[in-house]
Amino acid sequence: MAGASRGFYNSAIMQAPSTIEFSPLTALSPLDGRYVGKLAALRPFMSEYGYMRCRVQVELAWFEHLSDAGFAEFPPLSAAARAHLRAVVARFSPADAEAIKAIEKTTNHDVKAVEYWIRGNAAMGVKGVFDGWPELQRAGEFVHFACTSEDINNTSHALQLKAGRDQVLLPGLDAIIEKLRGMAHAHADVPMLSRTHGQTASPTTVGKELGNVAVRLAAARQRIAAVKLLGKMNGAVGNYNAHLSAWPDFDWEAFSRRVVETPEAGPDTPADAPIGLGLTFQPYSIQIEPHDYMAELFDAIARSNTILIDLARDIWGYISLGYFKQKLKAGEIGSSTMPHKVNPIDFENAEGNLGLANAMLKHLSEKLPISRWQRDLTDSTVLRNMGVALGYAVLAHQSLMTGLDKLELNQEALVADLDDAWEVLAEPIQTVMRRYGVPGAYEKLKEVTRGKRVTREALHALIASLEIPPADKDRLLALTPASYIGKAAELARRV
Repeated sequence: MAGASRGFYNSAIMQAPSTIEFSPLTALSPLDGRYVGKLAALRPFMSEYGYMRCRVQVELAWFEHLSDAGFAEFPPLSAAARAHLRAVVARFSPADAEAIKAIEKTTNHDVKAVEYWIRGNAAMGVKGVFDGWPELQRAGEFVHFACTSEDINNTSHALQLKAGRDQVLLPGLDAIIEKLRGMAHAHADVPMLSRTHGQTASPTTVGKELGNVAVRLAAARQRIAAVKLLGKMNGAVGNYNAHLSAWPDFDWEAFSRRVVETPEAGPDTPADAPIGLGLTFQPYSIQIEPHDYMAELFDAIARSNTILIDLARDIWGYISLGYFKQKLKAGEIGSSTMPHKVNPIDFENAEGNLGLANAMLKHLSEKLPISRWQRDLTDSTVLRNMGVALGYAVLAHQSLMTGLDKLELNQEALVADLDDAWEVLAEPIQTVMRRYGVPGAYEKLKEVTRGKRVTREALHALIASLEIPPADKDRLLALTPASYIGKAAELARRV
């Protein structure tokens, strides 16, 4: 009977995937499952829908620029036609993306499906966005004119990354930087025992340690923002072969640069102003854009993630030492069996998701710049996971902000730790001794402090015996672990 039950159970599992409808509960990726609500800001840009929208944008920008190129066969578009095309991009909806996917079922080619969705295809019974516009229909053959699919894809990927970086990733980093900067200023004067190698060490302040991370992260943020996002539109192998076959005397390279570098349409863009992609022109390529800028961008993001992993682990440790308490939230449970626990789960989740992001970003940066000869397709499926890599980083940013917002300083624990670590004053004492030429200063302090419990009284007795000027002796006697913080407070306030 047990065996029969086991067989029924296994059979049920094997049949389940074909009967369960997709939902956040059945999603393979937690980004579209458990965390679906947390990534709503990134999804419009880095999803399949976002990719399609960018492809439409690129195709129509190329088309509009062709109308302004001075070709007798394609006169300039009217203001009404331009407005219609720009509205197509601005109002592009998930339903539009579904319509393109439906065409793709027949074409088995995603870029061609976009082209047919735009200009229509009577043989397939496809009505395009040009329908009802004779002016546009007459120029239909100029949609995707002289382009290879990669002209559309590489620029679309750059537009996706531009939006994902500038509108989601960087604002998330900025929020963390501002939070850390605020905490650095607020806790600039709060002494804290350092823990080099996990051992008691020269004191610092809470604000200075948080300020260190804010400065590192701000520099990493600048590196991410500084990466130029490149786009190429130069045909099947990067030489404008098809373009020149149609108009041999036309400067196609300059034209392509205009399309790529002219800014995107914005709310204040005049209706008759040319619009482009707002990217940086890539003049040299094979069939694909070489993806070196992507590797640079992904490496830069990974470096910021590594800094944040360092932060998450340090805060986790400070919570363990009792330096920070975590604000309680009604109804939350820390442990299913230990009611007293308030676990640092936000920092643990952040660390885990940052690790996942970096694993993917590393593969992206190592794989994407490699393509056999003039083109292989190994980059295509990999590029579709850019949003996953960014998604884990964005998710981690949110966890870190949640965790940082919960922190409350535990002054009692910080004071107690410092009061129990008088040995850290061996450093300033031996340094002053060396200033005045007291022989064997380091060795004398080592003998008194190493491996022993050091008390205030023992150190003061040593100081009293020193042959140094009275003013310096008084200064050392007044020193405590809590006051031995150097310029930490000043540095923290300066962040």
